[in-house]
Parts: sequence; C-alpha cells; structure tokens
Amino acid sequence: MKSAHIQHLYNRIGFGISPKEIERLSKKTKKEVVEELFSSSKKTTQLKVDTSYIKDVTYKSLKDIKKRRELQKMSRKKVFDLSIAWFHRLHNPAEILREKMTLFWANHFVCENRNILFVQKYNNVLRENALGNFKDFTKTISKEAAMLNYLNNKQNKKKSPNENFARELMELFTLGQDQYTEKDIKESARAFTGYNHKMKGDFFLRRKHHDESNKTFFGKTGNFNGDDIIDIILEKKQCARFISEKIYSYFVNDTINKKHIDKMTKVFYKDYDIENLMRYVLLSNWFYDSDNIGNKIKSPIEFLVGMNTIVPYKFKKPKQIRLVQKLLGQVLLSPPNVAGWKTGKNWIDSNTIVTRLRLPSMLLNNAQIAYSEKGDEETMITNFNKRKLRRQAFIKVSKDWESFEENYKNKSNKELIGLIINTNLNSGTAEMLEKNGELLSKQNFIIQLMSLPEYQLC
Repeated sequence: MKSAHIQHLYNRIGFGISPKEIERLSKKTKKEVVEELFSSSKKTTQLKVDTSYIKDVTYKSLKDIKKRRELQKMSRKKVFDLSIAWFHRLHNPAEILREKMTLFWANHFVCENRNILFVQKYNNVLRENALGNFKDFTKTISKEAAMLNYLNNKQNKKKSPNENFARELMELFTLGQDQYTEKDIKESARAFTGYNHKMKGDFFLRRKHHDESNKTFFGKTGNFNGDDIIDIILEKKQCARFISEKIYSYFVNDTINKKHIDKMTKVFYKDYDIENLMRYVLLSNWFYDSDNIGNKIKSPIEFLVGMNTIVPYKFKKPKQIRLVQKLLGQVLLSPPNVAGWKTGKNWIDSNTIVTRLRLPSMLLNNAQIAYSEKGDEETMITNFNKRKLRRQAFIKVSKDWESFEENYKNKSNKELIGLIINTNLNSGTAEMLEKNGELLSKQNFIIQLMSLPEYQLC
C-alpha cells in the first residue's frame, strides 16, 4: 500500500501515524492494512473511573439534603475525571478504529449528564456499539438513563406525552430534517411513554405511564412501543442514506458526492451493519482520491491528539486539559447542545485559529498563555507583568523528545514536511520552510511545521 495512502487512512480513522508504522504497513496490501484495523478493534476496552463511593447509596440516603449535595459534587468531579481518562485513552488507543468511531458517535447520539454512572455507561455504550448494528445501537440508546434524562423522556407519560426524544430521534439520529410530520412525532412519542430507569441507570418501563393504545406512524397502525418505532424508521432507505452522509462528511469529505453516497446507502441498507459500511468506505478507491486527502479541518481533539502522535506530551495539571479544549472549542463530555458540535469550517474562528497556531509552541517550547474569563482575549506572552488580564494560565507539559527523535531519526527536515503536512503548501510557505530547514534543529522545525495553517488540515 502506498505510504501517502496509509498516512491518509490513519489521519482519518485515528490521529496520525509514525514513520516506523508507515514503513511496516507499506509492505502490506490495502486489504491487509484495513483488515488489521478491524481486527485490532474487535475487542472493546471499557473506560471507567472509580465509582465505589456510590455502591451503598439508596433512595433513602438521598433524602438527606447534605448527603445528596455531597454526592452531586463528587459525581461532577468523577465526570471530569472520566473526560480526562477519555482524552488519555485517545492518545494511544489499542482499538484505534473503535475509539475514533466512539468519538464520531458521541457527536451523533449527542448527550450530556452530570451523573457519573449514567455518563460512564453511556460512553461505553457508544464504544461497544461503535462498529455494531445500527438498529440495535439506536434501540439501546433510547433506553439509556443519560439520554432519558437529556431529552426529557422520563417526563413522557401517556396523559401528557413529551415529544423531545421522538423529534430528535428522527431529525438528528436517523432521518434528518423534513422527513416526517408533526403527527409522526406525536404518535411516536406515545410509543416511548413510560420509558424510565432505576437509581443506578438500569432501564425499566413504567407500565402505568405507557400508552397501550394503537398509534399510526408512517402509515402503519398498531400498539407500537419504542423498539417498533425504530424498526419502522429504519425500513426507510432515507435512514441508511442519512447515516452514510454523516459518515462520509466525517471520514471522507465535507462535500457530499452523491455517487459515493448512493453506493454506501446500498451497502448499509442491507443490514445496517456499521462495520460492513466502514469496511466498504476504507477499501474504496475513491477514499484515497487526491481530492479527499488533506481537505478536512481537524477537530480540536484531533488537533491535540495528533500533536501527541508526533511528539508525545503530558499535561502536568488535568484541569488544563479541559482549559485547552475549551479555548479550542471542543470539551469532551460537554457538547454545546443536542445537535452537537458544528464541524468543518465551524471549528475555526478568529480566536481559535490564533490559539491553534500558537499551541504547538506553547506546549512544546515552554511558552505560556493568558486569557480572559470570557475567552475573547487570548495571547501568548512570557512576562505576565507587562499585561493585566483577568485570568492567567501557566500551562506546562512534559515532552518526550526522545521518542520523537527515535521515530524521526532517519528523516531530514525536508522529509518531515511530507510526513506532517497533508495538503499543498503555497509557494511562500514552501520557500520559508526550505530556508528554515537548513537553519533550525529538528525539534524547532517540527514545532514550526505544526504551527502552520496547513497543519490544521488532514
């Protein structure tokens, strides 16, 4: 397999790749490389933090206001710990494709919660089903405590149906806009009445709140429950098309190619097997077309983790991991709304582009950052006495330059350009890099490469 294609593949299904791995995989065929990805992601390694403090908690103990507030405070801290653990997991995942798919699904089945038991279980449900059957996946999501709370389905009762989940199920999760009527929403909401969960998140159906009468949905009539509604939705080929388009825009190109989507839809509609769909995409010749290489803006998480693939680094203070994510516009486990993060060009604005361009130097060259509480003023300075800002951050990391030197020891500065930048450079930038390549050390040159606007693309 061509080295450039391997690099492209790992930029999309992971967060970059080392020269040694490129060399190893270049001896294999495309099919062998892709199959290795799926093989290594067969297993699911759950992400967990210590929740033993909740073990003996009962509904009775929660009646104590002081005790309840202590537990809520601890839960919020544990959710923070889980987000940090997830960030660390992405730095060196054993199941690389599964973890990238988990990140994708987190921005599809969008959900947020402050209960650590609900959040942790939900995050692992995304991970477990990331390459599974989409129909089973959707049914599982509909019964998750985190989602039942987030979209108010706990309040969905036969005497007063709540339509939030039913609406988002069709608009955001399965069909897209303008594919259903208001009556479809009302009728399907009745099917999800009574969905609830126990204190620690296990699903159960409150029979007295469930509407057992007939519903008419998409032209079919029956005593439907939530699973029935999902079955009927997935009978529509539009569902397979909607998911295919989202996967295409995430892994291939923001600009939809109808011909490619038609083929993906045909593959996916057969059985809604996510692994089969992803295998089809990654083995397709068009996935490796030059038009699809170096054309996507990295998400903040892809940007941060991708730098770590090149120069391993660790934040010395976990809170600063969240701070940097916030400055860049993507905080794990904290989506902006039910629609999730707007991707593509929406990742970049006048504030975030400045932060992105300065971040490699800040993390790897001992620079520091100051910012306002509103996040509307960011600058990198070395002497905080010269400027008064409401908030200051001395973000410090430990850098593993030895690993970098080992991985790139046989590569010249000129060769580094092609390994780090995946899009064409303008003539001025190319001339500047050629000049600096002769003057700068390999470490300083790699920082300069990662500080280019072109490095924002993959």
